[in-house]
Amino acid sequence: MVGALLGAGLLAAVAALLGLTGVGGPGPSARVARAPVPAAETDRFDARRAFAELRRQVALGPRPAGSPASRRLALSLRGQLPGGRFEAVPGGLRNVVGTLAGTRPAVVIGAHYDTDDIPGFVGANDGAAGTSAVLELARALAAGRRPGGPELRFVLFDGEEEPRGSRDFLRDALRGSRAYVRRHRGEVGAMVLLDYVAERGLSLPREQGSSPGLWARLRAAARRVGVGAVFPARTRGEILDDHTPFRAAGIPAIDLIDFDYRWRDTPRDTPDKLSPRSLDAVGEAVAELVAGDLGAPGGPGTMGGR
Repeated sequence: MVGALLGAGLLAAVAALLGLTGVGGPGPSARVARAPVPAAETDRFDARRAFAELRRQVALGPRPAGSPASRRLALSLRGQLPGGRFEAVPGGLRNVVGTLAGTRPAVVIGAHYDTDDIPGFVGANDGAAGTSAVLELARALAAGRRPGGPELRFVLFDGEEEPRGSRDFLRDALRGSRAYVRRHRGEVGAMVLLDYVAERGLSLPREQGSSPGLWARLRAAARRVGVGAVFPARTRGEILDDHTPFRAAGIPAIDLIDFDYRWRDTPRDTPDKLSPRSLDAVGEAVAELVAGDLGAPGGPGTMGGR
């Protein structure tokens, strides 16, 4: 069983076959021209509140996994998620999980809340953006729940970044998502990961490790809410991220990540490079996907083209 072998050995084999790029890997690919992010035509997601939360996280300073700042943040995140709780991750780390009741298989909406262990790195886009968007999606989707929808799980992963001194992202990173899949793989029908989602001029082509069927549904949802231009009909190389263990376990999963972000993995990843409108486009598209397509009868259980 693939899912029973989720470890560095399996993922290393997958990487060798597919030529994957880790989130902490080589520099950005060639940048393409960026158009302004359109305004969404719906109003489920409160981008101002999400951006204020992003700033609060950045104000804590660097937040490497297991650090005092990361643990303080985790306490705050737990209090903002529905039924918020901690789930232990090996090595003394902990995921933060919230749940909206519904039918299974569940839909996981996730992000990582730790930051890279680089001096002065505050992770505005790489950490705080996705985490803040997940918090606001939890509020928005709780307000618009329909009877009979799937169980929604909001999972903020710890230990996505590799520890300082590591030379092997594949072996040493993705600790929270690996632990979550080992524990819950039989309960989850689809996974949506939010990572670098707030850059000005945001552009999110399909990352090749993302499930084609689920990505097509996301693009359709984005068009319905007026932000289809943010999700162009292109693909980019595969990226190792917190969706990777889900995909390895056979769970449809997609990664929303603008990996051409100029300031990634540098101390210049700060809020002045980001835009509430970009966060809003992502939030409204994901809310439409989850409340619409995945919230319909059958929901994630009818995923084709994984």
